[in-house]
Amino acid sequence: MLTQSIYSSLTGFPAWHGSSLGAFPALSLHADPSSSPFLTLHAVRQWSNVPFFTVPLARAHGKSFAHRSELRQAKRIVVKLGSAVVTRGDECGLALGRLASIVEQVVLINRNGREMMIVTSGAVAFGKQRLRHEILLSQSVRQALHSGQNQLKDMSLPVLEARACAAAGQSGLMALYEAMFTQYSTCTAQILVTNLDFHDDQKRRNLNSTLHELLRMNIVPIINTNDAVVPPPEPNSDLQGVNVISIKDNDSLAARLAVEMRADLLIALSDVEGLYDSPPGSDDAKLLDTFYPGDQHSITYGTKSRVGIGGMEAKVKAALWALQGGTSVVIANGTHPKVTGHVITDIVEGKKVGTFFSEVKPAGPTVEQQTEMARSAGRTLASLEPEQRSDIICILADLLTERKDEILSANKNDMEHAVSRLSPAMLKRLSLSSSKLNSLSIGLRLIAVSSQDSVGRVLRRTRVANKLELEQITVPIGVLLVIFESRPDCLPQVSALAIASGNALLLKGGKEAANTNRILHELAQEALSIHGDKDAIQLVSTREEVEDLCRLEKMIDLIIPRGSSQLVRDIQRAAKSIPVLGHSEGICHVYVDHEASVDKAIKIIRDSKCDYPAACNAMETLLVHRDLLRTPLFDQIIDMLRTEHWWTIMYKSWC
Repeated sequence: MLTQSIYSSLTGFPAWHGSSLGAFPALSLHADPSSSPFLTLHAVRQWSNVPFFTVPLARAHGKSFAHRSELRQAKRIVVKLGSAVVTRGDECGLALGRLASIVEQVVLINRNGREMMIVTSGAVAFGKQRLRHEILLSQSVRQALHSGQNQLKDMSLPVLEARACAAAGQSGLMALYEAMFTQYSTCTAQILVTNLDFHDDQKRRNLNSTLHELLRMNIVPIINTNDAVVPPPEPNSDLQGVNVISIKDNDSLAARLAVEMRADLLIALSDVEGLYDSPPGSDDAKLLDTFYPGDQHSITYGTKSRVGIGGMEAKVKAALWALQGGTSVVIANGTHPKVTGHVITDIVEGKKVGTFFSEVKPAGPTVEQQTEMARSAGRTLASLEPEQRSDIICILADLLTERKDEILSANKNDMEHAVSRLSPAMLKRLSLSSSKLNSLSIGLRLIAVSSQDSVGRVLRRTRVANKLELEQITVPIGVLLVIFESRPDCLPQVSALAIASGNALLLKGGKEAANTNRILHELAQEALSIHGDKDAIQLVSTREEVEDLCRLEKMIDLIIPRGSSQLVRDIQRAAKSIPVLGHSEGICHVYVDHEASVDKAIKIIRDSKCDYPAACNAMETLLVHRDLLRTPLFDQIIDMLRTEHWWTIMYKSWC
């Protein structure tokens, strides 16, 4: 309610609540007398609650982050709030709820040890509201005096000059920020700049020194162009080289400030999701997750936002300039009610939000491109005859044995890197051997034989009317995303099942099996290539987070996690719009009845526990009928377990 009260006192409108604004304990900071006359600074602090501390930078500035996941390392961050983010839809006044959410995120990130700076718009809109109110009040009083009546004539508002609006609104805008940040015992400081403050060496040094001192004291600087005195922007004067950028709007100001202050990250919030390959309103527009400097020719710009003087083209130019200066940039939507409350924190955590600008273009396709390729090739795979799909699986089975030396060499490399990081059980799952590859090959051939009628099988046929029958037929699901942990033998198994059922496949394996997964994926694509369906199976080897993959609801039809119960729960939470075929932990019990066959019982117990104990479905509990105690069968089971070195472990667990 404190924000509402100060907002009311600054605009003249009634407060929403009866609270009043108390006095602020103030700290006066003065710039160097030789600095720009347009540089003003105010600060407010709740001194008793917030300690001073210095946050060291984690990396040497000069090179931007190459991948989104690296944004977690950002220590100095500039947040640019566009006019569309700060103002209401009617362009008169500020979006208070939106601003409060942004302030809360900035404070949270700041308390986690990062240095935060805000470049804000909104002074003109705030001042326009105040001036309109004053003009309406003045006109109504004059008309009442002249007419002598209570009824007022229609009043028309004059066109308000932007500089006057900025002058009237700047103090109110800053007071509102102060009130919001004070709720979290966080100090803010206002800095107004013009182009001259960056082009004059002495003024630039003064500005740089002031900002560094504020950050050292854990104060959040709030920077804006001094629109009350700034001249109109000159046309075609955006970029004049790597060391020069004309401050013509807050986009260029944020870029210049980020480079000048050696910021790690610039977050530009606007009223669009990010950068599209065509105007956002068009039906075929696709949001670009990552934008590279050489891709300008692949996009077209739509109209600029309803407020502000920039537009997306200005944002892109400023972002590329900042990127060239060593600052990473993300353009995102700061107005959407569903994401505004966490958009800044999501970006800092490396999540896929908005458009990320990167100088490092990956050698291979993006995960979105891989999914499109898999979907396209999957249609061809689904149209093949059952015998053709069986041939592909049989070829893959042959390749597993023919190229086993290559597979085992890659697996050995993975084992050497993982031996110090994984538990013995996990290492066992990661390990491949000639016998395991032979078993895999046999299993794939069984799939090839048994899946002849997987696609197109009629499950049910109903006669609806004369010469009209309704059939239920098995068809492919579409694109499957299978996420598995440190079990490379899972890759050919899942690939064979996907081929047999005519489904495209997107695979995300554990990084500990990267080399083995790569060679096994190459073999799967080699087998698919005999019918031109090489791209139907894709291996995601980029730094894509699983949570990001789960957001591709328009591309992926089903997610199948294979791993621990924790993995399954995490996937189910992350995939809000994609079906997840999860599994429970299972009950891996073996029960021996008093009438069971001796030979069969011994073989089953040995196979379920001793042959491959690291398997997730290995026997965990052996139940024996009480009538078998102290019988020859029970003694044979104990002897077998002793021979296999499992009796001591199982006996202790029983006790």
